[in-house]
Amino acid sequence: MGAPPVAAPDPLRQVHTLFHFTDRRNLALIRDLGGLHPLATLREMGVAIPASGGNQLSHDLDAANGMDRYVHLCFRANHPMEYAARLDGRIVDSVFLEVHPDVLRWEGVRYTPDIANTTGVAVYTIEQATAILDLEVLYTRTNWSDPAIQQRLQQAERCEILVPQTIPLALIRNVPDG
Repeated sequence: MGAPPVAAPDPLRQVHTLFHFTDRRNLALIRDLGGLHPLATLREMGVAIPASGGNQLSHDLDAANGMDRYVHLCFRANHPMEYAARLDGRIVDSVFLEVHPDVLRWEGVRYTPDIANTTGVAVYTIEQATAILDLEVLYTRTNWSDPAIQQRLQQAERCEILVPQTIPLALIRNVPDG
């Protein structure tokens, strides 16, 4: 008898935290509602968000392609949509909530290699994503002054993880008091 087959390494084990950006003004609501909910769910519940990160166009695009049915997460405490929301004044005091990576194992979780409501963006299952995710640039020490590395990092920071259900407070590591 030979040795048992060795399982392929799970690249997602490198992911120790995912992030969701919001404005500090939303923290009490997040606590009151018991976690992060998809925008469509909040609308169905009749919840008014104190400081929405998305503008009307962003919300309309999300609704048109079903992205409003997901909680949007990113791989780093840096995302171009957060930056745009701060520039526009929708977000005044940014907080990046730290979400436990167990959500990656949930049924129906998806990955986009760019901002999720970008026209024509591909949507992948997490299994498919493991073959295309640039985890190396996110989690490996490297030469940050290299322009090619900077470009890869900027693209990786645009990626989104889409969770099709509420993320409970128990999986959010840092919900500050306000």
